[in-house]
Amino acid sequence: MLRLLLLASLAAATPAWAAGPLSPPGVPADAFPKPDRPVAEIIAPQWSPEADRDKTGEFAQVVEAMRIRPGETVADIGAGSGYYVVRLSPKVGPAGRILAEDVMPDYLAGLERRVKALGNVTVVQGEPHDPRLPADSVDAVLLVHMYHEITQPFGLLYNLAPALKPGGRVGILDANDIPSRHGTPPALLRCELTAVGYRETGFHPIPGGAYLAIFEAPAPENRPKPEAIRSCRDTATKR
Repeated sequence: MLRLLLLASLAAATPAWAAGPLSPPGVPADAFPKPDRPVAEIIAPQWSPEADRDKTGEFAQVVEAMRIRPGETVADIGAGSGYYVVRLSPKVGPAGRILAEDVMPDYLAGLERRVKALGNVTVVQGEPHDPRLPADSVDAVLLVHMYHEITQPFGLLYNLAPALKPGGRVGILDANDIPSRHGTPPALLRCELTAVGYRETGFHPIPGGAYLAIFEAPAPENRPKPEAIRSCRDTATKR
């Protein structure tokens, strides 16, 4: 009886997001080169006030450019406070699914509370080098105003690729600025994604000095070996 009570207590103390759809661990972080640029500190769960973002029409532009449709599975990597998550949920509808991923326990707990009433959202705890998403599970991936905060971008991109279904899209929204000012120059972004085998398929300016770059993940046979990936030099300060 004591053992049963202890197990019940542990289960009650486990956050709901801890039971998210984790994939087996991917390639470890130390298999990849470190980025040859500054990595911005994670300072807040949201980029700017939600009302301000709504006024600019950012979400509508991103969803249209990404061709997100009802019934799709979309992963929000670095979901933060859930601005995109709660807006994507009705967009994909009851037949779709949203995977809200983050690495910050406080953000995950807040996300879990915010999406509690949404039946098509699952909160997932990832790692800085691995989003821990199931293989062949997502149609589209969004990384919104957080790419410059990824401590191991090559590992994250490499371990993200298997989660995408054939034809899946990866959209990266960021400020056109240097990483130390919480942005990513497009030249740097292209260099780092190309190093992991991604192919750019679209580029869209976004009001407020931002942009959305869309990429296609490499097929398994076109993914470079981790030891063959090289960090990008001389691009971190070029806008």
